[in-house]
Parts: sequence; C-alpha cells; structure tokens
Amino acid sequence: MKYSAAQQGRIFVIRLEDGDIVHEEIEKLARSEDIRAGALIILGGADEGSRIVSGPREGRSQPVVPMETILNDVNEAAGTGTLFPDEEGNPVLHMHMTFGRLGEPSRTGCIRSGVRVWHVMEVVLVELLDSTAVRRLDDTTGFALLDP
Repeated sequence: MKYSAAQQGRIFVIRLEDGDIVHEEIEKLARSEDIRAGALIILGGADEGSRIVSGPREGRSQPVVPMETILNDVNEAAGTGTLFPDEEGNPVLHMHMTFGRLGEPSRTGCIRSGVRVWHVMEVVLVELLDSTAVRRLDDTTGFALLDP
C-alpha cells in the first residue's frame, strides 16, 4: 500500500446535461476551476451507445486485453471516481459506474471509453487540496496508475 494525505477544499454540485460525455465534462470543469484533485459520486441516466470497459479478457495475462460493452438502451447509472493529474498536469477522471435496466443484467465498468448522459446526471465533486498524487504510466500494465 502507498498513500498520502490531502485536505478537503471546495465542493462542487454539478448537473450534466443530455448528450454530455461524462469524463470530458468533468475534466473540462477541472481545468476551468483549477481543480487539481478530487473525489466524485454520480447518479443519473446513461444513454444508449454509451461505452464501458470492464475486466481483462483473461485474469492476469499480459498485455491486458480489456472488454468493452456498449449499452444498447437507456440505463439507470451510479458511480464513484477520483480525479488526479497525469504527469503533464492534465486532469484525468478515473470513474467506475454501474448500469441497470429492468430485465437486463447489470453492468459495471470504467467510463473512459465514453458514457453519454441521458437527460441528466448529478455529480458531487469534493476537491482535494495539498495532494501530491499523480497518475503515472506503468510499463508492466500499461495503465496510468495513481502514485500517491
């Protein structure tokens, strides 16, 4: 385990609107409000055609081969995530969400491939101050891992 400490800063209450791509809008807000780090919760509707990535195709095999799912209809959605800069200082949202629709299996995954808002999603973003954490590229996994 690796860790660091941070302080709570501003709290943003956000309404994403129909057609917004979740990670693009959150990262845009982070740039405009000079939010370096944060923790988020989100809920609302995800539109058909939204894309999520879950699990590697085969457990611990290398390289990691992700599995992408495309939502085939509107789904209820809820999730949580973190926002930290990459090595160049760009804000990067890492968020996992769960999606459900009556009569279909629930799906959970990373939203980085593009989740589109259906009508509305509500987000609470808690800014983290005095954080030194950065996402760094890990050569072994190919992931941008959090370096606290």
